[in-house]
Amino acid sequence: MKISILIPCYNEELTIEKCVLSCLNQTRVPDEIVVINDSSTDNTAKVLEKFSAPVKVYKTPKNTGNKSYAQEYGIQFITGDVFIATDGDTTLDEKFVEFIEEDMKNTEISAIAGYVKSYKYNWITSCRGLDYTISQNIDKLAQDYLNFIFVIPGAAGAFRTDVFKNKIQFTHDTITEDLDFTYRLHETKHIIRYDRRAICYTQDPVTLKAYINQMRRWFGGGWQNFVKHIGVPSKPGMALEISLIYIEGLIYSFMMFLMPLINLYLTFYVLMIYVFIVCCLALYAALKEKRIDFLLVVPGYILMKYVNAYIFLEQFFYEVVLRRKNLYWFKPERIKFKK
Repeated sequence: MKISILIPCYNEELTIEKCVLSCLNQTRVPDEIVVINDSSTDNTAKVLEKFSAPVKVYKTPKNTGNKSYAQEYGIQFITGDVFIATDGDTTLDEKFVEFIEEDMKNTEISAIAGYVKSYKYNWITSCRGLDYTISQNIDKLAQDYLNFIFVIPGAAGAFRTDVFKNKIQFTHDTITEDLDFTYRLHETKHIIRYDRRAICYTQDPVTLKAYINQMRRWFGGGWQNFVKHIGVPSKPGMALEISLIYIEGLIYSFMMFLMPLINLYLTFYVLMIYVFIVCCLALYAALKEKRIDFLLVVPGYILMKYVNAYIFLEQFFYEVVLRRKNLYWFKPERIKFKK
């Protein structure tokens, strides 16, 4: 089995070196690493000059302004039977490729969703890390049992190259290309599996403004794909999952703001129950990931849930009600990886 890694990047001078090194320092070294420099204006190209085979660097004719365009440009250079898609601000665990190869020996599997962890910088990234741990060890595990992985992470996904080239279309009409790809695989009845052993570490926004912008892209892209692929759920489990994510999500988000206007006492008791549940989940996550900071950021995590609820409703209004599709790709400011 020949395995490739595809890394689109734009102005990633602070992170791309460690990203590529993590791909090279694998227990199962990939056969090729294709890096697409999306006409960066910083020193990304200079950093990439130090690498040689199996690293292959290609530059787009001009900046595409969108990750999916850079991926589309790069897929033509992929020669592996399987390729791993990751980002320029991400590092792969040393056994990532090994586990992907093991999974792909099952020829019925067309794609693998990996496990994303957040680099620790401040309370915002700790909140994101806590969210990742809860969602990937509960929600995504349940999705795997239901055979309906909701999204293959853009930073930690693997695909059979022939299936991707023949079944995935780069339509560029959503701002969450990873979710779009996942829907397309479900539409074409291909099997997606989830492997919690295939771990990557990604750089999340470190400021509240950057966090809000990223969540607007994620939720906005989520609603775009919901409208685009409304007919995808073909089994009860799939329909249940989509309804929990979107319909229940709308009700939950709406009630978070409506309940205090109806009954403050009821709001207080419900909030106390929610805090208790979050504390239990934070304890679980802290023990699992050996990160005490997950327990310390519970108040911030609950605050972020209100921020998320507002953005979820906001993007529903813009994308579904007003049909004001936003295709702007927000790129957060990078921070140099800690040694």
